[in-house]
Amino acid sequence: MRTERNLTRLDRVFARLDREPERPAHIDVPHMSRHRVVLLVATLAFYVAIVWAVAITSWLVRFDWQVMFFRPYQQWPEIHAFLDYYVVLGQRGPTAVMVAAWLGWRSWRQHTLRPLLTLGASLLLLNITVGAAKLGMGRLGPHYAITIGSNEMGMGGDIFPSGHTANAVVTWGILAYLASTPRARRWLSAVSAVTSLGVGLTTVYLGTHWLSDVLLGWAAGLLILLALPWFEPLIARAEDGIFGLRDAWRNRRGRTAPAPVTVPVNAPAPLTQPVPAATEEDVPVREPVGAARSARAPGYLAPGPHTARSERTPVTPVGSRRPPHSDRVPRGASPARPLTGG
Repeated sequence: MRTERNLTRLDRVFARLDREPERPAHIDVPHMSRHRVVLLVATLAFYVAIVWAVAITSWLVRFDWQVMFFRPYQQWPEIHAFLDYYVVLGQRGPTAVMVAAWLGWRSWRQHTLRPLLTLGASLLLLNITVGAAKLGMGRLGPHYAITIGSNEMGMGGDIFPSGHTANAVVTWGILAYLASTPRARRWLSAVSAVTSLGVGLTTVYLGTHWLSDVLLGWAAGLLILLALPWFEPLIARAEDGIFGLRDAWRNRRGRTAPAPVTVPVNAPAPLTQPVPAATEEDVPVREPVGAARSARAPGYLAPGPHTARSERTPVTPVGSRRPPHSDRVPRGASPARPLTGG
């Protein structure tokens, strides 16, 4: 007989990942090339230029007010219902769930945790950088603006840069970043760029953001995607650490689990010891039928003293099939003989 430990769902997941311990060869990890560094520096300069243009209340702020007074949601009301749903593609919660489901399947198929860890690292960077910029600049949105023509900065708002736009750039752009082939990376880059562009313009249409908010949101999301290769060694160490914890947990469970017992199939039968002959002392002494039994009853009987067989009252079973007879004589009594005349 062989006993085996039942595998849990977590064990099956890690067993799937263990089938190919190394990352597949056709999946390349992006690195900080010269082209990427140039794009990063140019995007950072654009980011600083937008912040400076808004801080000094330049022509960009005047253009923000002109777009706000134009009120696009009143100029084209027929697309308002569609854009109310389209803007969800920039919300952090729904988009994170959708992309995490796809990347979770990718992790399962490619036997690596890198896609999910990369998504987590990008969202963490997004929350830190964009959140700090929002709170630091404190700009009010178009619906809450106080002074016409001012930049509305330092008023306790959290609108600059646009979180919807930056989240759309990072969440959909991470699919292009993790693409397996150059062709898939080009197509996914174009799709994510169009999606994030549409989300940013939708917020301007709905009047929830200034146009400069959207420009800064695009730059903030692109900076995170361009800087991700610098965090690849940290992601690799995190993956190794997770698998190390998994192995330690397995070893701890293996020490506590009982060892399987294996019985060979063709093992010879064990030798039996000779049974000694019974003596007179070993022969049990039979009790007479009418004698009382021991006061201690076996464990499978009901507790309490038992009466002898001769002391029990005979009980006729309920529902007996034998019909009663009036002329039947009870057992043990002598039948009455008929009287004969003389």
